[in-house]
Amino acid sequence: MSPLNSETLGVPGARIYFEVRGEGPLLLLIGGGNSDAAVFKRLADVLAGSHRVVTYDPRGNSRSVLDGPPVDQKVEEHADDAYHLIEHLADPGESVYVFGSCSGGLTALELAIRHPDRVRSVVAHEPPVLSILPDAEQHLALLDDICGTHLRAGMLPALTKLQALHGGRPAPALPEVHNNTDFFLTHFLRPFARFVPDLTALEEVADKVVWAGGHASREDLVHRPTLVLAGRLGREVQLFPGGHVGYARYPADFAERLVEVLTPVVDAVDTRRARSTGGRQ
Repeated sequence: MSPLNSETLGVPGARIYFEVRGEGPLLLLIGGGNSDAAVFKRLADVLAGSHRVVTYDPRGNSRSVLDGPPVDQKVEEHADDAYHLIEHLADPGESVYVFGSCSGGLTALELAIRHPDRVRSVVAHEPPVLSILPDAEQHLALLDDICGTHLRAGMLPALTKLQALHGGRPAPALPEVHNNTDFFLTHFLRPFARFVPDLTALEEVADKVVWAGGHASREDLVHRPTLVLAGRLGREVQLFPGGHVGYARYPADFAERLVEVLTPVVDAVDTRRARSTGGRQ
């Protein structure tokens, strides 16, 4: 197991807790929903054999405390947090690998749009862009109902309704430092589910993006936006072991697949860059 270093980084409105493992090209892992850095521990331990792996608690979750009272979260602020971590940890001018799952995929996409020079390639694993679906109104109404149920009846009935995003199955138990479900249902779920990346800007960085999803979640609602976005950009969806959180259940197989899909993207980007500069890097 690679030695673990942990610190906190002050950013506007919060302090971000992060962990660093391994040596090599920097790879930033961005969790989704109510997850914190613990959800990536096993995956990061595997990847640390070939990468300098950075995991962190998204702002408002676990050890990444807000400077003020809880407020509704914004994808743009989360992308800025990821950028500040890169600026703090990467070498000057270094571009990095990024993996983002679920709402972390939204953060990763926004990061690539805002700072393409700092992102070498990004894997967006089932980002929940429900607003892009043809039946979006129905699904957004469901999320409103989930949030309302949480306020009226409590967490467990709300989480039961949330199963509709995952084929009617309960969410698997995931490692976490603290339970962030109340913050997720109160300040996270609704604003993130309504976020749509700038599709024109996304086209400009399309060669950096790998659209990904789980073998076991291909029929789930949470997988559908990935298919739509990849189709719009003329890309195929790369399947990974397990379902929506396959990285937690099958870390070794998932890590192998992640490195496998990142390499062709980097090679293709480097080839195009060389052609545009006449071979001068």
